Amino acid sequence: MRGRVLIIAGSDSGGGAGIQADIKAVTALGGYAATAITAITVQNTLGVHGVHPLPLDLIEAQARAVLDDIGADAIKTGMLGSVEVVERVAAILDSTPTPVVVDPVMVAKGGAALLDAGAVEAVRSLMIPRAALLTPNAPEAEALTGVLVADLDGQRRAGAALLEMGAGAVLMKGGHVPGPTVVDLLVTASGETMLEGPRIDTTSTHGTGCTLASAIAAGIAQGRTLEQATAEGWAYVAEAIRRAPGLGGGHGPLDHGWPLRDR
Repeated sequence: MRGRVLIIAGSDSGGGAGIQADIKAVTALGGYAATAITAITVQNTLGVHGVHPLPLDLIEAQARAVLDDIGADAIKTGMLGSVEVVERVAAILDSTPTPVVVDPVMVAKGGAALLDAGAVEAVRSLMIPRAALLTPNAPEAEALTGVLVADLDGQRRAGAALLEMGAGAVLMKGGHVPGPTVVDLLVTASGETMLEGPRIDTTSTHGTGCTLASAIAAGIAQGRTLEQATAEGWAYVAEAIRRAPGLGGGHGPLDHGWPLRDR
């Protein structure tokens, strides 16, 4: 069976982001999700109210148990949290040839920091070179490169800088870039692919980054090209935002399950 995705990320008790969103996205798109949880967060649509990292040996044991038995056709990393976790996850990635989608999670939708300040350099030096695809939003790309990302030109320049830092490909997400449309730019050594759609006026955007990275990982795991997986994942997330159920009093979750109902 192809389509196995190992997700190494934090848990979101509210179910809108993190491991929960990852599992929903991979499952809805026909893949098989397995997990190695890095931290337990106390979280809902109003924000992150607590973060409890798991021991390094336990994080690694989860990943090894999956890789040694079930296997993986793609790996997706999300919230890592600290230098020590980044270092341990990098070592895990070095033990397998499986392609990795790296979502460099730094800040939650409500503003809570999900990556220690000192760990940014670890992500820069250890995760970027191991990424078959890196999926930063504008603030994350700015933090990693020092390049201002305020327009499409900034997305291009930051994407090029991240390629130079070792990423196999970069999806420069444009949700934070002002404008009536949202442009995500897939940048590779051979060129770029632009994904553009109207900006949706909604507060239901919790977990969009986690969901998109996992959706793309599911496509890669099922044998699609990077361009195919990215386009399909992008379309899936856009529709999930449009169909969001409107839960909670803050940044609400997406409708991850819409493809299952449509079938």
